[in-house]
Formats: sequence, C-alpha cells, structure tokens
Amino acid sequence: MKPPAKAVKKSSRNIGPAAELLSERELRRIVDAVLRLARSTGAEEAEVHIDEVADNLTRFANNGIHQNVAEQGLTVSIRTVVDGRTARATTNRMEEDSLRATIEASLSLAHSQPKDPRILPMPGKQRYRRVNRFVKQTAALSAEERARAVRAACDLAIKNAQVAAGIFASGQRQSTLGNSRGLFAPYRETHAEFSITMQQAPAASWAKANFTDFRAFDPQKLAARASEKAHMAANARELPPGRYTVILEPAAVLDLVGFLFYDFAATALEDKRSCLNDRMNTPLFGKNTSIADDVYHPLQLGAPFDGEGLPRQRVLLVDRGIPKNLVYSRAAAKAARKTPTGHGFALPNEYGEAPMNLVFTGGDSSVEKMIASTDRGLLVTRLWYIREVDPYEKVMTGMTRDGLFLVENGRVTSAVRNFRFNQSLIEMLNNVDLLGPAVRATGEEAFEMVVPAMKVHNFHFSEVTKF
Repeated sequence: MKPPAKAVKKSSRNIGPAAELLSERELRRIVDAVLRLARSTGAEEAEVHIDEVADNLTRFANNGIHQNVAEQGLTVSIRTVVDGRTARATTNRMEEDSLRATIEASLSLAHSQPKDPRILPMPGKQRYRRVNRFVKQTAALSAEERARAVRAACDLAIKNAQVAAGIFASGQRQSTLGNSRGLFAPYRETHAEFSITMQQAPAASWAKANFTDFRAFDPQKLAARASEKAHMAANARELPPGRYTVILEPAAVLDLVGFLFYDFAATALEDKRSCLNDRMNTPLFGKNTSIADDVYHPLQLGAPFDGEGLPRQRVLLVDRGIPKNLVYSRAAAKAARKTPTGHGFALPNEYGEAPMNLVFTGGDSSVEKMIASTDRGLLVTRLWYIREVDPYEKVMTGMTRDGLFLVENGRVTSAVRNFRFNQSLIEMLNNVDLLGPAVRATGEEAFEMVVPAMKVHNFHFSEVTKF
C-alpha cells in the first residue's frame, strides 16, 4: 500500500531546463495570505500546504527519442478546523478570490463531518535538522544534455542489434507547510532518473537509477548493464518450480521488502493490520536484519518534517532481527502515551503514519562474491506484479522479469524462463546468507529505499510463467 498522494496539476508548456520555483519569501506571502483570509472566515485553526514541481522528461523507444516535455505546477491545500471537525480543500489558483473560495470549501466540508475526538491543536513553531537536497546542476540539466545521454544508449543498442526504450527525467520540487500557530516549514529538492529496457527478442533486460544529483549515476553504465543482460537472457531454459537459493539484486530486494513499511505504523498495529501484532520485541527476522527509518541518511530524499510539520526522527525499527520500535503520528502517540516520531501523514487521513525512509543494514559481500559462493541457484534482476497473499505472514506473490539466470559452480551459466513466486517475507529475512553493501535502490513496485543485495536460501518459486 502506498501513502496518499497530493494531486498536482501539470502544464505542458515549455518552461526550459531551469524553471524558477517560488522563493521562500513568496511562499511565506501565500501562507500569510491564506491564514489572514482563514481568520476572517471564522476558522479556529488553519493549515496551508504548498506543493510546487517543475519536471522535465525525455522519453525514448525504438532507439530514438519520441517525446520531450517540460511541466510546471503549483497547488495550495488548505485544512481548517472548526468545532472539533476538520477537512481539506485544494486549489491551483493563487488569486485571493480562489484562496478564499478554497477556505470556504474546506470549512463547508468540515461542518459536514462528525466531531473527531482525536483532533489535536496544530503544532507551533518547530526546529528542523538541516538537509541539503537541491543540486543546481540537476535543476539546470537541459534537454540537450539528456538527449546526448539517450543517444549514446541507443547507439549501443543499435551496435548490439537490440532495441532500447526508457526515460531520462530531471526536475525540482518544493513543499512548504505553515499554520495559524506560527509553524513555517519550507523544503526543496532536485531529482533525476534514468531507466532503460534493452530488448533482444525475445529476451529483455532493464536498469534504473535516480537521485538528487544526476551525476551520481552513469546512464551509459546502466545501458551497458541492461544490454549485456539482454544478450545473456537469450535462449532461456525452463527449470522446474521449487525452492532455490537466490541472489536478489537491490531492485528485487527493494520491491519485496518495500511491502513491510506500513507494518511499522502504530496505527496499523492498533487496527490489527500489521504483521508485527503480538510480535514486537521478540525474534522475528534473521539476526543479520536491522532496519531503521532515517530521512537524514545521505542516500535518502525527503523533507525533514512530516505532514503535520513535526521534525522527523531517526527510528531503529528492527535490531538484529527483533522488531523494537514503531513510528507515531501525534494522534497515535497520544493514544499510546508515546512521543510522536514525526512520521504522520497530512490530516485528515485514514493511514495515520508510516516510515518513508527505510534503511537496511548491509554487509560486505558483492553480487559477484555471492555468485562465486553458490553451487546452484538463481540470479534475479527484478520482480514485478507483486501482491500480498497473507498480510500477517507477509506472503507475497509476483513474477521475475528482465533477467533470470542460472548459477552453477560459482558462475552464471544460462538464462532461465521466468517464475512466479509465493514467498513469506518473514521467512525470507530469516534465510539471508549474505548481504551486499546497502545502496539506494529503485524499482517499480515500491518507493526508493536503501537496501543491500541478498543471497537467500529456500526461496519458493511456485510455477513457470508463460513468457
């Protein structure tokens, strides 16, 4: 399950490679205007959440660029509180009449809600640990620079008789939160992402990376890795389903363990929807599994405050296999007589809170070392179409794709036709033999985290897929 997202209206106009976001002074002016108007309408409390994005995208397929767009959008989301009731309304227009109408819509919605005994007064001014995730070079990355990288990747595909498709995106975004008790929290970041699929019919492979600084990854190395795997994936042989030793590359690990994030929410335990119910402070995973939520980790992105404006705390969730702590929103913390950890979502919401910056402790074994230490097993590039079968035992089902390879006597010997798996994450994290260094990983099924590659024994593949 993914957390609720705020809608951002996009414009297709060409804004250039380095669109200017609003300054902090301009953001504060909008916040002050909304709070002034809210006072005049009778709202007891008001909260303003401003989101602004400026994104650039180069999309390619069939070894050529077919789309290049630049988009910019800004939204103002306003929450009001009146008589123990709260609601939110959103606009993408900054005129005073539009802001007033949005406040009135929020108040009207609030009046139609039942009283909520868990509503707390909005927090006042806060102090935040500084994070710097805005890279000028990424904000200024031009369409021509992205096109040159794409051209080199497509040239490699043509040279190797393959077909390349994917994206190269870059941009910047900022989020600002203010309320009628004096809180003001601005944050901005840049982002860049390169994703490529190389097809050598009928086989294909894939590579992807993203970060605040586009110089942190090399599109040509990603293209070369996908190209090499696509070539290796030709003439895949069929193996019987069963339990195998697997070497999961970071993207495969990410898209599995990403389904654990909401289980560490105090609200999920209170609602009996977590795999950690009746399992806290007892051994659950292997002793080589430790997990923290840490927005300040150098490989993470995200604001140092949560949806209510509280500072995010680093929380040790799992210590050597033992679930130790949960994350708490303000309401969940009050109900449990705990201290809030700064992980609440913007109110009102039904989710409560969740850790959004998971960091797994890694090891010192590279994927190459894992392969060399394996008598017989499977190397897994990534997984897809993952769904939860048993929430309490965290049994997941899904399929391999874009490169599944047989490892024999310490080396990769052939490609293998894809499998469907049915695997408990709890069991998997008890069967980890080796860990690679923790890296920033990105996939398609979960948000980005810091995870290692893993060598796991007795991973359950239930059937061969049809492709």
